[in-house]
Amino acid sequence: METEDNHRRGVGIIGAISVVLFLLVAISVQVFVLGNTGSTQVTLIIVTAFAAIVAMASGYSWHEIQNAILYGCNMAMLPMMILMMVGLLIASWTAAGTIPALIYFGIQLLNPDYFLFSAALICSIGSLSTGSSWTTAATFGVGFMGIGLGLGIPPEYTAGAVISGSIFGDKMSPLSDSTNLASAVAQAELFDHIKSMIYTTVPAILIALLIYLVMGLMFDSSAVVNDAKVQSILDGISGTFSLNPITLLPPVLVVVLIMRKMSGLAVMIIASLVGMALAIGLQGYSLNQMLVFMNFGFESSVGIEDVDKILSGGGLQNMMWTVSLGFIALSMGGVMEKTGMLEVILTKIRHLVHSTGGLVVTHVFSSFAVNLLSASQFMALIIPARMLVPVYRAQKLLPQVCSRVSEDSATATSPLVPWGLGGVYYTSVLGVATLDYLPYTFFGLIVPAVTIVFALTNTCMFREGDIESKRTYSSAAAE
Repeated sequence: METEDNHRRGVGIIGAISVVLFLLVAISVQVFVLGNTGSTQVTLIIVTAFAAIVAMASGYSWHEIQNAILYGCNMAMLPMMILMMVGLLIASWTAAGTIPALIYFGIQLLNPDYFLFSAALICSIGSLSTGSSWTTAATFGVGFMGIGLGLGIPPEYTAGAVISGSIFGDKMSPLSDSTNLASAVAQAELFDHIKSMIYTTVPAILIALLIYLVMGLMFDSSAVVNDAKVQSILDGISGTFSLNPITLLPPVLVVVLIMRKMSGLAVMIIASLVGMALAIGLQGYSLNQMLVFMNFGFESSVGIEDVDKILSGGGLQNMMWTVSLGFIALSMGGVMEKTGMLEVILTKIRHLVHSTGGLVVTHVFSSFAVNLLSASQFMALIIPARMLVPVYRAQKLLPQVCSRVSEDSATATSPLVPWGLGGVYYTSVLGVATLDYLPYTFFGLIVPAVTIVFALTNTCMFREGDIESKRTYSSAAAE
């Protein structure tokens, strides 16, 4: 007697492609036809319902689809908890004087001509030290957004520089979860993976830094930087907050804790509580005021519009729009993964790969496609690599080539998807829409191009015997 599992044939290629096309059409209609950028959650719910209908028509039960939705929600749980804590952190750090101090001293120290270059470089160093692009954006990045506003730099420029620097470190740091995940999926030794990424990632960040430097030098800062305006911002901050050097303790604490490999969620909670204590002890806010700020966001009432615009924000409730989008997007991704829709598409693509260049191009575009469809950088790291590892093996390419391409595509492009975890996070924290900062996130745009050029020219495509490696596919399989 046939069981239900034996009878089920699964979602076919036509069903899977229909869901992909439905997603692209639905998002396009919402954004470009209706001009509505604030209802993405509802659009994704409709797409998820369509995907569920296709899956049920292919033999899956509602119970299985519901479990797939819960699987996606479980993937979103930790990132969304961190995002909620970031809301608390921003509000508490503002009240503590930490973010105001970063802005106050940054405006005085940073020249507008070199600001974008400095923002990208400092965020690169910060994320490399901590292994966390999200933490870097929520701490250094928020400060740079305020400094940039004070210097007259368009916010989309600043956000692009901050994100470029942040994802550089997220790719290269041995402390990064994406770095460790990519190496594990491709069966590459961690430091082999990092060494391999140097060949594509370092040129990409150098090109990005050069572009930011040229942009700053070409930017007519004298036309937008008003000395009286800058001075009013400085006076407003110094007149409202005590700029004691101890207010800079929280960012230092964050770096130390993450370098000691404490979880991101724990770091955010501790940093928020330290900020609350400083706000009460140094700035004179009451406990009740801090509870309100950390829940609903800090409301600056200096009376100077520019200062109030810079310093108002954060808070748990202000993050909930983004949190809801994260849960819904990953629910959709969970359905597409667990019902085999992503796998069936990638399986078809895998059979078309016959050359090294074609393999890497396929991997890059597959990773970006999974980022678009699943809203998850982690799915984009796992699924294409898992499907293409046998092809890398057949072409005698070392595991660190596969892991490098995974990061050059999945990690680098995650912030460029408006409904993806990266996109919604950076938009929420930095206050700039994904499509606005996307053209200026040069590192995220350049590194996939570099890895494709390397593949097409057969540059640094390491094969067995080319270089000494601590792990090959065969040794990994033996383990």
